[in-house]
Amino acid sequence: MAVSDHVDFPTFMEGVKKRNPGQPEFVQAVQEVAMDIFDFIEDKEAYHTAQILRRIAEPDRVISFRVCWEDDNHSVRVQRGYRIQNNNAIGPYKGGIRFHPSVTESVLKFLAFEQTFKNSLTGLPMGGGKGGANFNPKGKSDAEVMRFCQSFMTELYRHIGPDTDVPAGDIGVGGREIGYMFGQYKRITNRWEGVLTGKGMEYGGSQMRPEATGYGAVYFMENMLKHRNDAIAGKTAVISGSGNVATHAAEQITKQGGKVLTLSDSGGFIHDPDGIDQDKIDWIKDLKNNKRGRISEYADHFTSVSYHEGKRPWNVPCDLALPCATQNELNEEEARELVSNGVIAVSEGANMPTTLEGVHVFHDARIMYGPGKAANAGGVAVSGLEMSQNAERISWNHARLGEMLTDLMEGIHGKCVEYGDQGDGYVDYVKGANIAGFKKVADAMLAYGVV
Repeated sequence: MAVSDHVDFPTFMEGVKKRNPGQPEFVQAVQEVAMDIFDFIEDKEAYHTAQILRRIAEPDRVISFRVCWEDDNHSVRVQRGYRIQNNNAIGPYKGGIRFHPSVTESVLKFLAFEQTFKNSLTGLPMGGGKGGANFNPKGKSDAEVMRFCQSFMTELYRHIGPDTDVPAGDIGVGGREIGYMFGQYKRITNRWEGVLTGKGMEYGGSQMRPEATGYGAVYFMENMLKHRNDAIAGKTAVISGSGNVATHAAEQITKQGGKVLTLSDSGGFIHDPDGIDQDKIDWIKDLKNNKRGRISEYADHFTSVSYHEGKRPWNVPCDLALPCATQNELNEEEARELVSNGVIAVSEGANMPTTLEGVHVFHDARIMYGPGKAANAGGVAVSGLEMSQNAERISWNHARLGEMLTDLMEGIHGKCVEYGDQGDGYVDYVKGANIAGFKKVADAMLAYGVV
């Protein structure tokens, strides 16, 4: 064995930073995983010799392309589109498409890297990928969104396929956008195949997909509490976001007897001490999905509600916290505030919503903390089931999919406990998720040789 096969953690991270300048989100994601993996592979020579971690931290390919479209004023607009295909050792690349002004190569590389481990944890044959564009669908007409999606797919179609890469929705990409992109793919290729997930029920979608990520984050929370002989019933919860993930997380918390106190959007958050019950959740869904309004309107419609402009909800005392908005939305100071206010468990509905410093706060406080790659894997798990349904030309009903999602999240929790149990009653779910996700991908890569 060459001496160079072994490098220490600081040297490894220095190499990651050097190879990826100006990409802080990606470097953060790699660092968070590598911290745990280095200890795990210390005495496992095969992983060192094959440079497995180094290879996983280098995407298979980074695809960047121009997206030209025409707005309703007949002005030509130009955006940048991406598809990051990180690793397909255990199955076709799988991961969402994000349309948001914050989309950069760094953000999508971090998401594709995280997706690799998340998909591995589900136990389904899916690799990791992610894509998107710096396009903002907010304020755009349906016709403008359609033209953009068609232009985006005109380039993307050559890089994807049911056995190659299967994108899904993400921030800014819902049923409308998936429909426009799938229609363009079908028109270009003359093929109806399961190349996108999150489709409408009329053309191959899965009944459980809209609820899956939010429900899954709550199921993971439920499993963490159950592991400590506790339950959601009777507890207060603070949730960020007010889109698909957040509203369905709120819905499931409510179903299990908890009280949801907050929801938010980019403008601020609402605090409802009476609790955001199912009727109020339905009102918010209509506001966001149909009227495309702001969460501040909730405070105008319901009594005893306060709206906090430009703020995030992490200073509201609670038992449970579910960050369901976006990356790095919960920092070290806010994590300390949650802990000091008595939070006992955090389950991430978004991807990497807690900064590395915030994660350390939760770890040091020894609270139950479910990282996104485990806690929000329900969405991609049901996307994987949608792929199976499309391939077999079948459709499972809502009840059956609900059972499968519950079982999948329980299985993911079990894998995290297997590798994260510290033996003193505390489970390091971050370590457990990282090692369990890594091992399956790494062993598949070893089987292939150096490719």
